Amino acid sequence: MASSMLHYLGFGANSKASGNPPPAQQTPVRALPASWYTSKEMYELERRAIFSRRWLFMTHSSRVKGPGDWLRYNVAGYDVIIVRDRADNINAFHNVCRHRAYPVIEKEKQGTAMILACRYHGWSYGLNGKLAKATGFKDISEFEKDQNGLLRIHTKIDTNGFIWINMDSKEEPEVSWEEHFKNVDIQDRYEPLNFDDYELDHSYELDGDFNWKILADNFNECYHCPTTHADIPTFLNLDSFDSNLKDGHIQHECEYNTEQLERGLNVSSTYYFPNVSMSISPHFMMIQKFFPFGPKRSLMHYEVYRNKHSSEEDFKLISSTYARVMAEDKVLCANAQKNINAGVFVNGQLHPKYEKAPIFFQSTCRNVIAEHYKREKEEGREIWAARQQLPENATVSQEDIDICQGLTCGSQKDTGLAW
Repeated sequence: MASSMLHYLGFGANSKASGNPPPAQQTPVRALPASWYTSKEMYELERRAIFSRRWLFMTHSSRVKGPGDWLRYNVAGYDVIIVRDRADNINAFHNVCRHRAYPVIEKEKQGTAMILACRYHGWSYGLNGKLAKATGFKDISEFEKDQNGLLRIHTKIDTNGFIWINMDSKEEPEVSWEEHFKNVDIQDRYEPLNFDDYELDHSYELDGDFNWKILADNFNECYHCPTTHADIPTFLNLDSFDSNLKDGHIQHECEYNTEQLERGLNVSSTYYFPNVSMSISPHFMMIQKFFPFGPKRSLMHYEVYRNKHSSEEDFKLISSTYARVMAEDKVLCANAQKNINAGVFVNGQLHPKYEKAPIFFQSTCRNVIAEHYKREKEEGREIWAARQQLPENATVSQEDIDICQGLTCGSQKDTGLAW
């Protein structure tokens, strides 16, 4: 397995993400191998290298309007809550009680609570994450209340009111938001739009047996659109479809005729690495998130917003089309994944123009994974950026961790899994 992993990580590791190559380099590019879409070890490495280190686009701040409003997400196995506190700040935390790891919120999706209370032993927290009560610990002299608040997740609210999170447990995340997303919220094409005009109309989910990356590959090209999505050519001039490749995101662009512009069918779509897209038109906005639940299962989560100044007819025209396209995409991805799982297909050749965005996405995945894998190999341990930072006086805990880490590394050496 170790040699296989090195082979996969070495494949194209020196390639650089770029835009459309010059004519002399217009050659097909080999996609990531099938094992990257099926391997449990690769999925766990993605959790460490990508989902616990990179900034993740989550939702719009209008989803948590008042104090106590919260949202709950499962992000690649990380149980995350986003909540607005009494001081009007938007916070994000791991949904984990600091006592014995029971969730402080058990209800799914969303709700309102003025205190975050654990039903296991009665510990409770304020909306700012600070520990409010630890049952029976009042008279324990060495108990440090201020060291036992909820595990905080870094948050950023961008210019348009979107909420981003970063699960790196350090005081400051190693990867800054600006490093990959500077000015992503002030694109020229957003100039005519007022994001405050958009209100959540509905949300829904589609789950299926496919890897999250196969969803990203599919979304980021329209090479398949004429074949699969009968509606698309009536809305888009596919000959003009192009993708503007940035460091951490992809801006999909298309030319629109006068009639399309008058009907508000011009859609500005951006894919934010690793797993989210946002598409917006004068009448409609959709946030699409791909949440992995394992190497072969993912959830497609959709938030559909309506411009409050738009008619029902204008909104439905585009929202119903997108819903149909998303359902069709689910079938495409599920059937492709079945054959990937079968063990025959390794990878295919991608078109350097029509699939340049999937090439860019895969190259980004490859580079991020390879860099983190190299770090882990050098240090001889798994590096979980999201993992709780222990206080300096927690020496016994650290000794226990080191023992287990030694066992893990030893077993991995024996089975050839890693170091």
